[in-house]
Amino acid sequence: MSAGTSAANTAQLELLARRIVHMIPSASINAELAQDIAQRLDAAIAERGFAVLSVSGGKSPIPLFEALRREPLDWSKVRVTLVDERCVPCTHPDSNALLVRTHLLQENASAASFVPMVEQAAEALPAPAVLAQAASLALQAAGRTDMLVLGMGADGHTASLFPDALNLADALDLNNPQACMAIELANPPANAPFQRLTQPLAQLLRARHIVLPLSGADKLATLRLAQQGINPTYPISCVLHQTETPVALWITS
Repeated sequence: MSAGTSAANTAQLELLARRIVHMIPSASINAELAQDIAQRLDAAIAERGFAVLSVSGGKSPIPLFEALRREPLDWSKVRVTLVDERCVPCTHPDSNALLVRTHLLQENASAASFVPMVEQAAEALPAPAVLAQAASLALQAAGRTDMLVLGMGADGHTASLFPDALNLADALDLNNPQACMAIELANPPANAPFQRLTQPLAQLLRARHIVLPLSGADKLATLRLAQQGINPTYPISCVLHQTETPVALWITS
């Protein structure tokens, strides 16, 4: 890709998104984004004495987590929370809490405090609504998120705001006061067929800054559809078309 083409693509994306867009080589995106996140967390610590980092689960953010955990930050003043979670014990292989503990809360970041959505290790978990209520209180106690790292699926979902969720309207309601809610999926993903907990849209937008790293032609195609306007078919569109919170797109070139 030539410099002129790259600049044109960036300008087009910025026009569509009306957001900050970073076009980054795939080889350096995780290191550069980790540095950006660390700098923003450091600024929050300097201003308020602590910082809150909210992260998404799944496999995609693992390389970012492994870069971020090496950043020279006062991690003892960082509170790490989750954007969403599967309703499984915290020791389950598909637990986002286990993923964060394994790949982020290591090395320098081992000093951070962690606020999981599901703390129980037992197989018999309370009902999702009960888990969501407890997680909502814990998130509220952690404080307002300074840096929120979102992901996006090729179907346009973000967090666990899936297009086919039966209670998606409630989850997208900007007047929803909950910090966490149970989301009812009509067709859970085959690779993770679990009930879910998620921060609803209103809670996501309470963050001071949102970053959305993206790679792959399929996701970029979905992004362009979502940029056309708010459309619950692509829940990420509700994050992109709002004026409450700055959103930075980090796209591999």
